[in-house]
Amino acid sequence: MQLTALDWAVVALYFLFNIAIGFYYKARAGKSTSEFFLSGRNVPWWLAGTSMVATTFAADTPLAVTGMVARNGIAGNWLWWNFVFSGMLTVFFFARLWRRSGVMTDIEFAEIRYSGRPAAFLRGFRALYLAIPINCIVLGWVNLAMVKILTLILGVDKLTALAIVMGMIALTSFISTIAGLWGVLVTDLFQFVVKMGMVIVLAAAAVHAVGGVGAMKSSLEASGKGWTLDFTPSLDSPWMPALTFFVYIAVVWWSTWYPGAEPGGGGYVAQRMFCARDERHSLLATLWFNVAHYAVRPWPWILVGLASVVLYPDLADPETGYILVMIGHLPPSLRGLMVAAFAAAYMSTIATQLNWGASYLVNDFYRRFLRPGAGERESVRVSKAATVLLTVISAVVTFHMESITGAWKLLIATGAGTGGVLLLRWYWWRINAWSEVSSMVSAFAVSVALQTAFNFDSARPEEFAWLMLITVGITTAVWLAVTFLTPPERPEVLAGFYRRTRPSFGWGPVARSAPDVRPAGGALSDLLDWACGCVLIYGTLFGTGKLLLQEYAAGSAMLAVGLAAAGVIYWDLSRRGWRTVVD
Repeated sequence: MQLTALDWAVVALYFLFNIAIGFYYKARAGKSTSEFFLSGRNVPWWLAGTSMVATTFAADTPLAVTGMVARNGIAGNWLWWNFVFSGMLTVFFFARLWRRSGVMTDIEFAEIRYSGRPAAFLRGFRALYLAIPINCIVLGWVNLAMVKILTLILGVDKLTALAIVMGMIALTSFISTIAGLWGVLVTDLFQFVVKMGMVIVLAAAAVHAVGGVGAMKSSLEASGKGWTLDFTPSLDSPWMPALTFFVYIAVVWWSTWYPGAEPGGGGYVAQRMFCARDERHSLLATLWFNVAHYAVRPWPWILVGLASVVLYPDLADPETGYILVMIGHLPPSLRGLMVAAFAAAYMSTIATQLNWGASYLVNDFYRRFLRPGAGERESVRVSKAATVLLTVISAVVTFHMESITGAWKLLIATGAGTGGVLLLRWYWWRINAWSEVSSMVSAFAVSVALQTAFNFDSARPEEFAWLMLITVGITTAVWLAVTFLTPPERPEVLAGFYRRTRPSFGWGPVARSAPDVRPAGGALSDLLDWACGCVLIYGTLFGTGKLLLQEYAAGSAMLAVGLAAAGVIYWDLSRRGWRTVVD
C-alpha cells in the first residue's frame, strides 16, 4: 500500500499527541505507586470503562475476528461471546467487592483473603506467572498482529516488521513509564475514538466494495457459504458441533481464566475497578465496558470479515483478509488515519499490559518479597525497569508465534477449571489458599497431560470440548477435595476480610461472629440484574446485526428486548437506591 507524505504526517501527529499526553501526566505519575498504577483511585466511570474497552480493542482483534468469520462464519465469535455471562457476573456481583477491598492489584487479594505461607506463596507465584509468561503471551499475539499488518502495508519481511514494532513498543513503554496509569487512561480514550471511527469507515468501504449488504449475502449464498451468516452454529456443524457449543455457553465462561474475562474479574479489568472513584463508579465502569465490548464494537469487524470472504475466498491465512480489504478498498485519503488507528489499537493494549504486568512485579513481588521497605521513588524506578523487561521478553515470544486464535485457545485450555474457586472465594468462607494453589496446578497439569500424553488437539472442536470437560471436572474435584482436607483460614483472618468486603451471602459462621457488620445484601436483585444484563448484551448484539443484515423485523424485536432488559436494570438499581450499591 502506497502511503503519501500526508499519510505519514497524520501518523506522526498521532504519535506526537500521545507523547504530549505522557509528558502532561509525568509529574502526577511520579508521586507514588498509587498514582502510577491506580491514578490515585479517582477515575470517573466513563474513563475507566472506555479504557477497558480500548485495551481489549487491540491490533490483533480485528484480524482474529476476520479469521473466525472466514473459517466459521459469524457464529465463530462464540469463542469470546460466551464470556458475556462472566462479564455480567463481574458487574453485579464482584465490581463493588473489588473496589471495597482496597488492594492495589488483584494478586494482593491473596493476603487479605488468606494468611500464612500458603497465601504468600500464592501471591508471589501468581505475580510472576501472570506478569511474565502469561502477560508476554498476550503481548506476543498483539505484537504478531501488528507484524502481520506492517508486512502487508509496508511490504517488509517479518524481522523488519518486528523491528518496527519494537520501536513502537519502546515509544509506548516510554509513555507508560513517565505517565503511569493516568497517561494510559487518557491515551486510551483518544485512541478508542480514532480506531472506532476508522473501523466503521472501513466496514462501510468493505460493504460498498462487494456491492452492498444484499449483494454480499447473495454472493455468500451462491458460493455455498450462506452458513457464514448464521448467528449460532447448526447442530451438525463440523467446526462447532453441539457438544462444543454446549461447552462454550455452559462451561467455559465460568470455569476458565482468560485475560480480560477472568471469572469474578481480574487483571487490567480489576485494575480499572480499583482506580474508580467509588463503588458506584466501579460498577458503572464495568457495565459500560461489557456493553461496548460485546454489543457495540464487533459488527464493523464482522462486516469486513464477511466482505473478505467474498473478495478473497481462498486465503491461506484468513486473518490477513482484514488488511487486504484495507489496502484494496479504503479510500487513499484515509490511509494515514487507518494506519494511525491500527497504531492506536496496538498501543492502547500494549500500554495497559505493560503497566498491569509491572504492577504485579513491583507491588506483589519486589515490594512484598525482595524489598519490603522500598520507598515510593525507588518503587517507581523499579516499575519503569519492569516495563522494559516485559517489552524485551514479549519481542522474543512474538518472533516464535504464528497464530493469534491459536494463542487464545492455548490460554483458555491451560486456565480451565480455575474459575470456580475464583468465583466462590468471595462467597464461601471455607475456601483457603490451598484451594487456589491446587486449582492452578491441577488445571495446568491436566491440560498439558491431555494435550501431550493423550494427544488431545485443541484445534479440533470435539477434542477441544472433551479437553475442557475433563480438565474442568478433574480440577474442580481436586480443589474441592483439597479445600475439605485442609483447615479453613484462621477466624481473625476471615473476620477481617468479611468486615472489609461485606459479601452478601456464604459467610454464615463468620457473620454470626461479627454481628456489628451489615452485609451488603441484595443477592437476589443482583441475580436479576445479571440475567437482564445478559439479555441486554445479546439482544443489542444480535438486534444490531440483524438490522445491518437488513432483517429489520427480527432486528427491531431483539433490540426492543435488549432495551427492556436495560430498563429493568435501571429500575432495580433505582429502587434499591445507589446507597445500596455503594455502601
